[in-house]
Formats: sequence, C-alpha cells, structure tokens
Amino acid sequence: MTKADVLIGLQWGDEEKGLLVDYLASHYDVIARFNGGPNCSRTIPHGVGHSDKLFILGNGVCIAPDRFMDEVKQLEAAGVHLRERLLISNKAHLVLHSHRLLDAAIESVRAENKIGTSGQGVGPSMSDKVNRIGLQVGDIQNNFAERYATSKAHHETTMRTMHYYSPYDIKEVESKWLEGIECMKRFRFIDSERHINKLLTGGSRILCEGGRGTMLDIDFGSYPFVTSDHAVSASACIGLGIPPTVIGDVYGVMKIYSTRVGFGPMPTELFDANAKKMREKVAGRSAAAQHQLRCGWIDLVALKYAIMLNGVTKLVLTGCNSLSDFDTVKACVAYKKGTDFIDYYPFGIVCDEIEPIYVEMQGWKSNISEIRSESQLPEAFMDFVRFIEKELGMPVSYLSLASDTEHIIERQFKK
Repeated sequence: MTKADVLIGLQWGDEEKGLLVDYLASHYDVIARFNGGPNCSRTIPHGVGHSDKLFILGNGVCIAPDRFMDEVKQLEAAGVHLRERLLISNKAHLVLHSHRLLDAAIESVRAENKIGTSGQGVGPSMSDKVNRIGLQVGDIQNNFAERYATSKAHHETTMRTMHYYSPYDIKEVESKWLEGIECMKRFRFIDSERHINKLLTGGSRILCEGGRGTMLDIDFGSYPFVTSDHAVSASACIGLGIPPTVIGDVYGVMKIYSTRVGFGPMPTELFDANAKKMREKVAGRSAAAQHQLRCGWIDLVALKYAIMLNGVTKLVLTGCNSLSDFDTVKACVAYKKGTDFIDYYPFGIVCDEIEPIYVEMQGWKSNISEIRSESQLPEAFMDFVRFIEKELGMPVSYLSLASDTEHIIERQFKK
C-alpha cells in the first residue's frame, strides 16, 4: 500500500493551498478533498487542469449543490470536463439553502457576540450531521424528496422559534438549489472510503487536499471563533476513511504574513498603513473582500503550534512578493502578557491582554515575482527566510513568489 500525502493550511485560511495543489498535482494520480465546502474558495479539488488525474470529494466535505453547479459550469466554460474524473462520496453532507438562512439567523441572534461566519450554511449543516438529521449525497438516490422536505421543515421551525422567520418565495429560493442536485446526478457517487483504500493498495499516489486553516480548527483553533469541523492533517483520515498508518508527507502551507477574515483573536493584526499595503497586494480579491481581510506580520508562535499539531514534514512559504515594498519586515517570536513572556499559543487568547514581541529585519525592496532561481533572490529576503526556518525548527521546502505555479521555487537541500 502506498502512502497518502496531506496538504494543510497553517494559519487562518487563505494560505494559497490551492496553488500548491495545482503545482504538486503532476506528482500524484489522485487528488482527494477531505474537508471544507462552500465556505472555502471552492468545493471541487484543485489541480483539475491535469486531465489525467482522478478527483474525489470525500465524506468530510460539505457540498452546496448550487455552488457545486456554478463551479462545474465555470470549469466547463474553461474547457475542463470532470464528469468521468470526479467521484463524490455517498457520505458527504449536503448544505441546503435553508442552512444558509439558518446561518444568518444564528448570527443575527448572537448580535454583538457574532462569530463572523462565512454565511454559507456550513455550520448548520455540520450541526445537522452531529445531530444525526443531516442529508447525505447518497440520500439523493433514496427517497430524497421526503427527506429533503423533512429537513427544510425542521429548519423553518427552528427559525420561527428564534423569531427570525419571514415568508419567502420557496420556488425562487429552491429552484437553483434543486438544479444543482440534478447537476450532481451527472457524477458518480461512491463509497469513497473503500474506493480510496483500494486505490492505495493498488499503488496509486494520492494527495489529500485540506480546506480552511489550522487556526480555525474546531478543537485547536481560537474557539469559539473557528470553523465547524477539523482543519488539521489528522482530519484527512476521518474525512476520507483512511488509516493513520498510510499518511506520508504533510505539506504545511503558510503566508509570509498573516491574514484572517471574520472575528476572533489575531495577535499580530495591524491597523496602520502597513495593513493597507498588505491588503492591496492580495491578488484576485474584490474590494469588499480586501476591506474585510485583516492583515498582520507573520506569527511564528502560532505557526510553531500549527506545525506541532499537523506533524508537518514539508513547509511551504507563499505570498513572498507581498512584502517587497517594505523598508523593514517583522516576525512575531513571542507574546508578552503582563510581565511574562509566552512562546506558545495559549488557551483563551485575548489580544487586548497580550503584546506581540517582534524581531525586525531589513526589507528587500525589490520585485521578486519573476525570479526563478533561489540563487537570484535578494540576500535580505533569504535572511528573513532563514530566520523563519530557525524559529520554526525546520527548512522551507517551497517558496511561492507570486500567484502562479510558474512562480514556485522548489528548494534543494544537501543530504
């Protein structure tokens, strides 16, 4: 049986994990998504541009049929056809349109205690899952109309008890969602745990793609400002049905600075011109998304914690050109709370009670996005990379200089 490698984010999401999957896909036969859903950049695995690969949505994924259909249409418009190459787990859970309404209702009731969810309905879908009343993909082919009606009625009843319910045109709301169900029927539904283990036994090379980021994990993130599921490498076993003994390398992806969307602690968050400059460097985001994006210096305390949790064997540093306009750059190496210095990520962290301790270094003040060789990178940049490596206790295996796979440098180390 071959090993399955795992790719995971080490921060609060948006680490450019998909870019690395696109880059690494040529080394694998199968890309299998094991968590996340419409609250991530997309549900369908990355790497779909490789026409000879098989793609699997595992049981740990939440699927919103209408969003899934949108992704399929966008890919087909770009000439990427997945009907024969994308398999969907029977045990993956569905996100209903009423889950989104319930998501908004719950956030509204929280008032000033809002979590800052994505509003995509994933939390309520996961709640249904653990309450054993959720709808799974396999239900689409098994008395679906009745099961769907029961779930929808349950959500409407819940919203009424929250005094949040108002009548709406159900046909208008449902029509696209039900169209998405028909789109999903074009694809093959499988018992993914059996299928994936059979592929491993047959020698297939599998890359397990994770969504979200470690610091949003339901247990190990900054609870309660977290996602509704696990976002660490171990969740690949649960989200795909594979044993821990088959896990090989763990790719840990991190940006050269920190970002977060939504509420919750972020110790190195900036509120000055530096934060604005960082946001402006984020390619491909709308103005609204840039406004919502919280930015700060790289937090090595949180990263050491994430590396420990995930058992990372290969570090990936992304967004490297984003700091090219800065005279100096900083890295957080500890937190100060009162008179104490803390070099670990503590329980119940409250940013107003701690002060990040920084090491400041010279910036490289040059555009490095077009460089293709490590030897050509500015010495100031490599000094910063080496400092990060020293603090984290392991080398950086990949440097992503911009937002395309051509801008990734795979570093070679002497044995």
